[in-house]
Amino acid sequence: MTGYIIGIGLLAVIALVAVAASFRTRDSTAAIGQLSDETLKRDRSGVDLSEEADAEPVVTGKAIEAAAKQDRGGALVRAGDGLPEAYVVPDPETIGVARRQFLNRSIVATFGLGLSSFGAAALAFLWPQGAGGFGSIINVGTITDIQAGIRAGGGFLYVPEGRMWVTEFPENALEKAEAGYSYYDQIAPSINAGVTALWQTCPHLGCRVPECLTSQWFECPCHGSQYNRVGEKKGGPAPRGMDLFPTEVNAANELLVNTGIVIQGPPIGINTTGQEAEGPNCVGGGEE
Repeated sequence: MTGYIIGIGLLAVIALVAVAASFRTRDSTAAIGQLSDETLKRDRSGVDLSEEADAEPVVTGKAIEAAAKQDRGGALVRAGDGLPEAYVVPDPETIGVARRQFLNRSIVATFGLGLSSFGAAALAFLWPQGAGGFGSIINVGTITDIQAGIRAGGGFLYVPEGRMWVTEFPENALEKAEAGYSYYDQIAPSINAGVTALWQTCPHLGCRVPECLTSQWFECPCHGSQYNRVGEKKGGPAPRGMDLFPTEVNAANELLVNTGIVIQGPPIGINTTGQEAEGPNCVGGGEE
């Protein structure tokens, strides 16, 4: 009987605890619900409805935004207080040159200088050669003086401004030259006067051909090509004889050589003078 009473008491205590916990949970849940109408009205008006008379007023977000907007706008100026000032164009010297302007002008100036240099070089290349020097008509001198210079040089006369050799052309070879040279009319004035003008360059690979005083031939030191005294090929790998320049003889009996035009030398096999080596050769090669 006693145990039965104790069990009933425990059940009663457990029931009371459960009821108390239920009421506490309901109070907490109700606190999370919607705000009351009075609270919402107080928030919209910004007025503190508390009973304390000396409480500070509540500052809302709208009031803060309005104050910031007024600070940014500054004081308003009434119309008619003063006329706006006229616009004055700034002085370029005061402003100076901006960095971008400086770079743009520098690039344009560089391109202009490059194009100008290229144009000047092109004009200089295309501009006709002036009087004197290689590429122009050179007055070598009178035929008498030329022949004297040839003999003084041991059979050869070198004219550096024309890059050419001037040698005597035998009178007994005129007939063969007229028949064998297809371009005879271009060199006839000098040949008829007894001389010929030869370009110093070897037609094989462009080396300068010197004279050989012992053989009385022209002998190329590069590859051994050999030519007689009037430039006709005698041996070596050259494809033809030495090239020539057109000539004229003026009224004063002076030889004029046009170094601006090069005439291909006589073909292999042309031998108008019949000249053989008159002594030892200066370079190898031998006669063909």
